[in-house]
Amino acid sequence: MSDTLFTLNAVSTHVEEIKKSRFEAVAAPATSVEQALKHIEAHNDPTATHNCWAWRVGDDYRFNDAGEPAGTAGRPILQAIDGQQCDQVVVLVKRWFGGVKLGTGGLVRAYGGVAAQCLRLAKKTALVDKVSLELHCPFPAISRMQACFSDFSVELDAEEFDENGVLWRIQLPQKSQKEFSQFFADVTRGQGLVEQLDDDID
Repeated sequence: MSDTLFTLNAVSTHVEEIKKSRFEAVAAPATSVEQALKHIEAHNDPTATHNCWAWRVGDDYRFNDAGEPAGTAGRPILQAIDGQQCDQVVVLVKRWFGGVKLGTGGLVRAYGGVAAQCLRLAKKTALVDKVSLELHCPFPAISRMQACFSDFSVELDAEEFDENGVLWRIQLPQKSQKEFSQFFADVTRGQGLVEQLDDDID
């Protein structure tokens, strides 16, 4: 199994009917606890018999059985998130009771299965550790450096010209940082400047 984790590109839904009960999963990306809670609040349906949920944002996670027997809803949803190698994701599963009891094992399979299928069908993006760099590139090297941005998966955040060249603020995958910095030094013949930025500073 790959170590790569994924988040969702957008809100995704999946509906199943299991022994006359209707289950609807609504999953979404969430980069913070606040976002996860807002998603749950926004999609909570008072007409549903149960609104069960789970979210994971890095090492933070929570789940809620919302009136179902303990351990039969929230935890299976969280296990579905982890089983689909997802992070920064929240999943709400709503159930409208149809008159047939599923039993504890049936509930675990239903909630976990509907959540997992919702995530399986959703469009996802790999979560890649990125670094932010500030570069000063002299004029003669600008075009060659710009041509290689896509090769290193560089995202340009800001660009500002001065009398000697251009100041770029970029992001790129952490695993590419060493190779990119060496390439930059070669192309600029040691005249370019590179500084790593602290992403924690607002």
